[in-house]
Amino acid sequence: MRIAVIGVGKLKEKYFVMAVEEYAKRLARYCKLEMMETADEKTPDGASAAEEERIKRVEGERILRALKAEDCVIALAIQGEAPSSEELAVKLEQLSFLGRRIVFVIGGSLGLHDSVLARADLRLSFSRMTFPHQLMRVILLEQIYRSFRITKGEPYHK
Repeated sequence: MRIAVIGVGKLKEKYFVMAVEEYAKRLARYCKLEMMETADEKTPDGASAAEEERIKRVEGERILRALKAEDCVIALAIQGEAPSSEELAVKLEQLSFLGRRIVFVIGGSLGLHDSVLARADLRLSFSRMTFPHQLMRVILLEQIYRSFRITKGEPYHK
């Protein structure tokens, strides 16, 4: 299975980088993982709604350029489906049979532009709460790893 994660912006904090590297190492036995970063736009304090929309559009264009036509795209969005870990494991296993690269997309600090949400085959929510987009990469990778462990019937803490 091929899985890619596209995140807006660079991971800056060493502890996030180390956590992503750890989960990437663990996932290597289950899938081919590709971590991709697209440039983020600086959001000025007090940005207008129009400026925020422009920023999301520019970031969205970069994300869309990184996608291939045949990709199965899963956008992380608060308004998406909120499956349990077991349900996510089943969904990923089902998607693996399509033979397409599964691409998870994590937006920047303002979220994802509507054009990216429209391109998504699935919208996935981890919570109605907002998380820092850098931390979301770690949470996502942990849940992908947990999904493989569940699917394979391997033990993993609950």
